[in-house]
Amino acid sequence: MQCAARCQAALLQVHNRVEADDFPLKHQFLAVMLGVRRPTVTVLLHGLQEAGLIFSRYGRLRVLRRRQLEAATCECYAVIRSHFTRLGL
Repeated sequence: MQCAARCQAALLQVHNRVEADDFPLKHQFLAVMLGVRRPTVTVLLHGLQEAGLIFSRYGRLRVLRRRQLEAATCECYAVIRSHFTRLGL
């Protein structure tokens, strides 16, 4: 799976857990989650921000267009989400 799709899936999973559109999320933390360098995360988030899907600044992230973010991620996100829903999480 490509890094951009994994990043989008990770953002959606965090968004599900915090149950808010605006939440703290540092680039370094996301880099550790994805197993990539922090500058890679910066580039990925910048692309998502240019597309108007998110807004990111100073350790905070806001999901602006969740449906479009879901459409741009890999099919694995839907599988993971269905398992969590089935477990009641």
